[in-house]
Amino acid sequence: MTKVFIDGSSGTTGLRIRERLSERKDLCLITLPEETRKDPRARAAALNSADISFLCLPDAAAIEAAALVTSESTVLIDTSTAHRTSTDWTFGMPELKGMRQKIADSKRIANPGCHASGFIALIAPLLQASVIDPEARLSCFSLTGYSGGGKKMIAEYEADFLPKLYQAPRQYSLGQTHKHLPEMAKVCGLTHEPVFCPVVGNFYAGMEVTVPLTDAETDASPEEIREVYREYFQHGLIRYTDTVDENGFLSAGALAGRDDMEISVFGNEARIILVARFDNLGKGASGAAIQNMNLVLGIDEDSGLNTRK
Repeated sequence: MTKVFIDGSSGTTGLRIRERLSERKDLCLITLPEETRKDPRARAAALNSADISFLCLPDAAAIEAAALVTSESTVLIDTSTAHRTSTDWTFGMPELKGMRQKIADSKRIANPGCHASGFIALIAPLLQASVIDPEARLSCFSLTGYSGGGKKMIAEYEADFLPKLYQAPRQYSLGQTHKHLPEMAKVCGLTHEPVFCPVVGNFYAGMEVTVPLTDAETDASPEEIREVYREYFQHGLIRYTDTVDENGFLSAGALAGRDDMEISVFGNEARIILVARFDNLGKGASGAAIQNMNLVLGIDEDSGLNTRK
């Protein structure tokens, strides 16, 4: 039976991974008593005794945890930002061309960021198909549920008294230094990081990432872009769809509670919008981490996940 350890299991991502894995009969979860949960020796022992260890920690702590692993057989899946652009770690998005087998063979897997997952799913296939030039200067805005901010933000939004400013969507990372920007550019193959506008709303989970295109960025028509996506995303947890919500709206919460992603193309010949919808804690975090674990184990990558069949 595969032994799994979650370092940082009290955080939002770690809790959801534990919730998903606790229902599986093919895994044995290693747990530490509360009094030794933060003890370096106890954590090192658990990390090295596990076949697969998830790092659900802040960046600096994830780097420290990775350094504790001396076992050559332990696979690490890091959900932090720490290793996403490192050449020594495999970027954990199996739907990207050539990545599925690399992930399956890897001992060090860096889980994608939530906002970045949507952007990369939309842009990487278009660069690979030469629909967009690597020099393109793109923009992106992303709506996310407040669970993406972790325990502190969840507590703020779910307090008995909600401040007036929290009741409407709030844009953040105004200085254009969001931690997902490096992976968004590097993984896609862009020369320039996009102008990025993340927005948190008063809803628990869900994400909607949008990238606008004009004839300054591409000569392709909406239908040509749709065809690229249909051809590219034939396996995995990302799929193209033409579906819209009731009365033509697109809700950021449409895929809340799920572990897959839907991408769509709207607009016209002059102005195109690319949209990715998913759960920021699902395909944007814990669901993606478990998908990567499943690939390492050589089983169906959607095992134990909530997806549309």
